Amino acid sequence: MRAWHFGAGSWMLMVHGDAFLQYDTQGGPRGDDQLGSINWGMLMAMRQLGDGTLHLHAMASAEPLTIGAQGYPLLLQTGETYQGQPLHDRQHPHDLLMEVSAMYELAVAGSWGVMAYVAPVGEPAIGPVAYMHRPSALNDPFAPLAHHWTDATHITYGVLTAGVFTRQLKLEGTLFNGREPDEDRYDPDFHPLDSYGARLSLTPDPHWALAASYGHLVEPEALHPDEDQDRLGASVLHSAPLGKRGEWASALVYGANQQRPHGGSAGDWGHSVILESNLQLDGANTVFGRLEYVRKGGDELALPVPLTDQAFDVGALSFGYVREWARLGGATLGVGARGAINFVPEDLEGEYGSGTPVGLAVFVRVRPALLEGVGPGGMDAHMHH
Repeated sequence: MRAWHFGAGSWMLMVHGDAFLQYDTQGGPRGDDQLGSINWGMLMAMRQLGDGTLHLHAMASAEPLTIGAQGYPLLLQTGETYQGQPLHDRQHPHDLLMEVSAMYELAVAGSWGVMAYVAPVGEPAIGPVAYMHRPSALNDPFAPLAHHWTDATHITYGVLTAGVFTRQLKLEGTLFNGREPDEDRYDPDFHPLDSYGARLSLTPDPHWALAASYGHLVEPEALHPDEDQDRLGASVLHSAPLGKRGEWASALVYGANQQRPHGGSAGDWGHSVILESNLQLDGANTVFGRLEYVRKGGDELALPVPLTDQAFDVGALSFGYVREWARLGGATLGVGARGAINFVPEDLEGEYGSGTPVGLAVFVRVRPALLEGVGPGGMDAHMHH
């Protein structure tokens, strides 16, 4: 757990987040260079309310300023728009407001409980937990190429979710606005809550978390307002301690999209698979990696005619290393690098300069230190109370 915890009356408060300052260079004719900052911060507040527990979340990012509307270079990445055109080979920035939400959980009978989640900005109950919150991706600053096949709905303007749960099982149903945020990252993008989905989660023990979900998104793509989308998701997350100060966390994530034109027949499913792992060797050294496959359309990649109407199997293999270089009070300063080899089919070698274009990023990062224990007046006492 990497966060700052403190109490305020009957509230338990937690602050966490990451701030990367990175130099990112992506090779080939579609690549680019950028010096920027990927970042986010979150405030969580929790207290007893009646017979249940109230959770309040607020999350924000300065990326609209530190990355810019065009996002950061990332070969084969797609999703959303820039200046009215498909954004390609770049990852869009997060919105200024990433989450403003309230959740209430209540025990009802035996080991059963119910929950309700309301979010002007938040995350519907489809897909896996977003990549920046997965233990398997904690040190990788970049979004996966399958972001818009798996967890891009983690910033949604308008969400209502209800669920029932036990200690191991959770079933959620969700209504939300399925339209992606627009290019203006500072303003809210409210629309009707006409999309829906469901998710089933299983945590058989503290080391494993499994989930499967379905979502129907109404008009998610701004450039295709006459199309809806069905989305399937499944994930397996695993983590285990490694020695006294280490941890090995991994995830296998599947996502698939199917376009549904208004008044037409559904298209083919576009599949994706992500395998990622984070190996924290000790208190200072971490290695991480990600292997991914996605089937993307030529229009998503903004390819020229006649490639526009075709679909292509693309992928990437990335590895990285982070060294926690210094500890300043309750924060750590890390220095790291991330390299990637991308894989494109022969038909796209002319566009990307080769069949294996590469990318490299070096970065420094500031985040809260690992929570190793607190005194009598801290979190332990609060949770006991």
